[in-house]
Amino acid sequence: QPRRFKAMQDAKADRLVKLDELYEGKKLAGKVVLVTGSNRGLGLAITKELVAQGAKVVATCRTTAPEVEGLHKVVKGIDVTDNKCGDKLVQALGGESIDIVINNAGYFMTDPETIDNPNFAEELKMIDICAVGILRVTSAIVKNGLMASGSKVVLITSQGGSIAWRDVQNAGGPFDYGHHMSKAAANMLGKLLSIELKPKGIMVSILHPGFNRTDMTSKYEHIWEVEGAVDASVGAKRVCHEINLVTMDTTGKFINCEDGKEIPW
Repeated sequence: QPRRFKAMQDAKADRLVKLDELYEGKKLAGKVVLVTGSNRGLGLAITKELVAQGAKVVATCRTTAPEVEGLHKVVKGIDVTDNKCGDKLVQALGGESIDIVINNAGYFMTDPETIDNPNFAEELKMIDICAVGILRVTSAIVKNGLMASGSKVVLITSQGGSIAWRDVQNAGGPFDYGHHMSKAAANMLGKLLSIELKPKGIMVSILHPGFNRTDMTSKYEHIWEVEGAVDASVGAKRVCHEINLVTMDTTGKFINCEDGKEIPW
């Protein structure tokens, strides 16, 4: 990551210095966009960005609604680990169609893991929230006919789910088994969704949002600067830019929002 960030700086990469010129946020105006995990961190920043661009945002959360004016709808009580969460969500939507679903809800345990101190309960919790939770939400919305051809399913995952990058990114540890397993599972889910939903004309975008300065990544704040971590408001624009760019030709690809390049599985 430090080498990639330095290379982007040296090359004055467009995504680094011209994001506001490249990003056509107004394409999101009028779109009905559902965001899970909307009340904190990157999810809150994405919610604010969507509202600012004129999208009709359906913000879901477990308990506390996001403090954002201009939301289209707030749906509380959506815990993505609950097998009935999809039914609750569909009922709350009342038949309203969704143009974009942004599966953002996530969880990252604080303590680093190695072979000497695995936390099996936390590993299962991360997989449940970060992978199975996405399927619970997406399945309910799609099977109830709330997504038409041309709509988009977005998975906020992580480069941490790339098996190919682990030799470099995790050399020397910490190894964070649960985090990486959960993101790899989410990536597999995204690829399978893209295949199954393609005949329906529904696009799937699997996104590494980049390194963002949030509570979830604060355990790594000592490397925020050297690895190019950005404010969540910038990360939100990067995510929204990639959502605009996905087509049926690029559905199911694993994209790095920092530079727009495909990440190896």
